[in-house]
Amino acid sequence: MKHNKKRNTAFLYETLVRELTITVVNKDIPRKRKIVSIMKEFFSRDTTLGLELELYRTLYETTDVNEMTAEKLLLEVKRVYMALNQEEVFAQQSQLIGTINRELGKSTFNTFVPNYKDLATIAQIFDSRTTIKRRTLLENKVLRKMHTAPEPLTESAKPIDNVVYKTFVKKFNDQYSQTLREEQNNLLSAYIVSFSDNGVALKMFLNEELARLKNVVGTARNLNEIANDDNMLTKTNKVMETLDGFSQRQIDREMLMQIMKIQELAAEINN
Repeated sequence: MKHNKKRNTAFLYETLVRELTITVVNKDIPRKRKIVSIMKEFFSRDTTLGLELELYRTLYETTDVNEMTAEKLLLEVKRVYMALNQEEVFAQQSQLIGTINRELGKSTFNTFVPNYKDLATIAQIFDSRTTIKRRTLLENKVLRKMHTAPEPLTESAKPIDNVVYKTFVKKFNDQYSQTLREEQNNLLSAYIVSFSDNGVALKMFLNEELARLKNVVGTARNLNEIANDDNMLTKTNKVMETLDGFSQRQIDREMLMQIMKIQELAAEINN
């Protein structure tokens, strides 16, 4: 049975997230605002697509749980999904597809989504047309992944991740001739999804990250290269003032870019 990705709510969401990543890196503010507006309209928690998305995410984001827990989650997700108004799901998907075509362009649907196969598997489990045998096999596949711990990132896996990531941030790499550091990538990811959880994850990340940066920069003032150079010491103190001032500022793109620059500075200090 052929899978229609445009009727896969989780695929539409992940596509928009990756398009949003591109706009943030490319500083395309108008397109970024369009994407954020679309995601807020169609994927807020009180929308049908927002509820359906949570069911998808429960299955493809859950890992390292015991078999019994995985089975209970799958059964509960299927129960809740069956209670959704499928006509309303179809209608909202149609509106979303039309909005994407009109506001962002049809090429948006060609965006590469790394976990597309997992999303297609879940969609077929939800599809009433799927045969009992095939649904059982697909459910077993999902269950195995849910009670399997994610594989640790190895040195051999890093080049593959970089290739995938460069697909979305090519212009950034062309400008700066390097990929983002891990801490910068984490910051950018938290910022991108901040609207979907009222910024909770981003604020939690910033609390820890800003404390780390203050520690690195504060310690750097004791280094001979900085302590004995009035100009360097003055600039370092200004960086500390900037870090202290972030607690009083609204999180926006300018603040994000400043933090990323300080992350780069902290990495240089540590080296």
